[in-house]
Amino acid sequence: MKNCSVRLYLFFIIAFSMLCSISCRARSKNVAVIGTGYVGLIVGSSLADMGNTIICADIDREKISKLSNLQMPIYEPGLKELVAKNIDRISFTIDVQDAIKKSEIIIVAVGTPTLKNYKSDLRALHAVARTIGQALQGEDCYKVVCIKSTVPVGTNKQIKKILSQYIGDDSKFDLVSNPEFLRAGAALSDLYKKNPVILGSDSEKALDIMAELYSPLVESGITLIRANDFATAEMAKYAWNSLVALKVSYANDLSRFCDSCGADVFKVIQTIGFNDAVLPFKNVKPGPGLGGSCLPKDTRAFVKMADDQEVDFSIIKAVINSSAIQKKFVVKKLYDLLGESVEGKIISVLGLAFKANTDDIRKSPAIIVIDELLQDGAIIKAYDPKATENMRQLFPEVKYCDSAYEAVEGADAMIALTSWEDIKNIDLAKVHELMNGNIIVDGRNMFDPGEFVRYGFEFANLGRR
Repeated sequence: MKNCSVRLYLFFIIAFSMLCSISCRARSKNVAVIGTGYVGLIVGSSLADMGNTIICADIDREKISKLSNLQMPIYEPGLKELVAKNIDRISFTIDVQDAIKKSEIIIVAVGTPTLKNYKSDLRALHAVARTIGQALQGEDCYKVVCIKSTVPVGTNKQIKKILSQYIGDDSKFDLVSNPEFLRAGAALSDLYKKNPVILGSDSEKALDIMAELYSPLVESGITLIRANDFATAEMAKYAWNSLVALKVSYANDLSRFCDSCGADVFKVIQTIGFNDAVLPFKNVKPGPGLGGSCLPKDTRAFVKMADDQEVDFSIIKAVINSSAIQKKFVVKKLYDLLGESVEGKIISVLGLAFKANTDDIRKSPAIIVIDELLQDGAIIKAYDPKATENMRQLFPEVKYCDSAYEAVEGADAMIALTSWEDIKNIDLAKVHELMNGNIIVDGRNMFDPGEFVRYGFEFANLGRR
């Protein structure tokens, strides 16, 4: 089933590109994408697939060297195939200024991590703005600079001022805010089939140019939203991620409540999933707390922005608190079942990425679980199909395994934290034979509780019966 799903997914991407290739050829544009991280590579390869000529630029020489040899720095289903398919339209370079000069549209997709005070770190973005300004000094041709990075409200006005200081003549460039709404593990599907495109600018000319760039997506059914200001687009990104976090946290809160009183959270969520009047809820599942690079970072930044405006964004503050509680809740489940010191115990951790179909471990619940267990003297055996090397950088003392079965062999307890297909489909009968103990914590509600009972496991999940 998994291989079939991947083939269908890739077939869709190929079919889409065939359908749009004729229509987009006439409006093909030269585009520079600055920053070859997650967003930059997804956007660059997708725009190339729509018939544009893309220069992906980055100051990281090693990353560019690997990309030139089709070695992806991240794992995302379908990404490597999409880059390979469009390699005649994509080039990779460390010469950022040259990429800027050769392009009509400059898309900036550099990171904006959170500082200790929960404000966004805009140093990389400001540095790129200065580079763009320097590259365009004395240039006669008009350019559109598009900020794809997640930035606080008001940032694009700052970037426009920086560009103006270098370029001087504001008629030679316009700025557009164009945040992305991509989920790790489903980015291409989100971009091609699901999520809207929002453009914010004080220039109708720039909005028209960007609308034309995205026209193949619009023609396939994607919604385009135009705003005549930067703030609307900037706000939309944080509002989007905070709503996602709100839904997930509500499911997590329900799981703890159900757990305390013996209710079944799956059936509760199934029931309220029909209530689309408030929030679409059908595909929301409880888990071990918010993870990844976006939701934890953006919710905190959103609250900080609101605080700066003297707005008490109490509902999102509650979301942040809920996530912290949920991560501790999952760890407590394991300790409650073990019932004694974990020192010397062999614990199998299945799933290291913050979610399936990515190698991203940023804010992964597995980090909290492993850190606490190691501090208490446990021996960790871990497995993840894609995130092992990233986690090894944090915890070199962990024994990393090549399969879930190797990880559970000889273990006193197992905790499952990421819903990879090979973890969800693990043979519990074989697990029972391989483990020394009989304790399992299902941190994603992946398994049928009846199967745990059948094989004699002591188990805990998140409010499921």
